[in-house]
Amino acid sequence: MAVKIRLKRMGAKKNPFYRIIVADSRSPRDGRFIEEIGYYNPLTEPKTIKVDNEKALKWIKNGAKPTETVEKLFKESGIYETKEENADK
Repeated sequence: MAVKIRLKRMGAKKNPFYRIIVADSRSPRDGRFIEEIGYYNPLTEPKTIKVDNEKALKWIKNGAKPTETVEKLFKESGIYETKEENADK
């Protein structure tokens, strides 16, 4: 089973809000998911990104592939920096 970390769109029309989820790659964008690990709100200034670092690192370690957008969000929020710090220990 190919697992992806991707965005699930929430919110009203022209008012997007996204949840960062872990899902099977075959499931639809807003369909079934395995676990919710955070959220992203692009409309606030500055953009709000909240991610559970432990859960995200656990899923990446287990082979889940983040989408391009989620990977950019992880870089902004510093997920990969904490991953490197944990690897050094």
